[in-house]
Amino acid sequence: MRVRLDISYAGTDFSGWARQPGGRRTVQQEIEDALGVVTRTGRTFELTVAGRTDAGVHARGQVAHADLPRELWAGHGEHLVRRLAGRLPKDVRVWRAAPAPPHFDARFSATHRRYAYRVTDHPGGVDPLLRDHVLWHNHPLDEAAMNEAAGALLGEHDFAAYCRRREGATTIRTLRELRWERRPDGVLEATVVADAFCHNMVRSLVGAMLFVGDGHRSPEWPGRVLAARVRDSAVHVVRPHGLTLEEVGYPPDELLATRNRESRNRRTLPAAVPAAGCC
Repeated sequence: MRVRLDISYAGTDFSGWARQPGGRRTVQQEIEDALGVVTRTGRTFELTVAGRTDAGVHARGQVAHADLPRELWAGHGEHLVRRLAGRLPKDVRVWRAAPAPPHFDARFSATHRRYAYRVTDHPGGVDPLLRDHVLWHNHPLDEAAMNEAAGALLGEHDFAAYCRRREGATTIRTLRELRWERRPDGVLEATVVADAFCHNMVRSLVGAMLFVGDGHRSPEWPGRVLAARVRDSAVHVVRPHGLTLEEVGYPPDELLATRNRESRNRRTLPAAVPAAGCC
């Protein structure tokens, strides 16, 4: 039977989500190893995750699934969360483990992922208590200019200029939300929502916004970069520690199968959309 796991972790000491050769520490390995111990099977129940995070990236609302024997769930399911809490290291938690509805897939059923990126422009730097979660930008930032720039990036586009290309993978995504707010403590927080993200997309978008916010580029520049569809050396991929996966969204249970099929389709832009992109 398929079990959904709701997970959070501090990414500081992890080499990302996915298992890696060479013994590097990853979130997937920690949870899979703990599952084998607390179920007293010694087996590896492979996890499928909503979104693989890079080294140093945090998660508050990560989702994964595992396929477990029904008899194992019957014997351990009620106590699984508590037992995992006793086995897992302190920088990763499983908050919920529950039977998934029919057709649920942590990756392909997802309708959106919401990330937050946090940065401070305080001349004194980052609050030491927030140092693992907030980037310091050593120039004053104009959030109004960054929000103006964000408008040209919303919608469905080819984000090749803001992604690290992978063989055979599309870079077409639908960016639903990109906005900046300054919190009462002075930290600037970006909310970034899309149906899915390609590799380095969020951190590249943030890098472009910071160049606008500190006056090095005009608010129109990120849109021109998007339209060019090629990597621009001026777009910096900001450091990972300011990034947190906050939420993964799913449709109602009765729409899961349809969503799975849609997610597996390779996307192309409509022929009526000019090659330069958008708006």
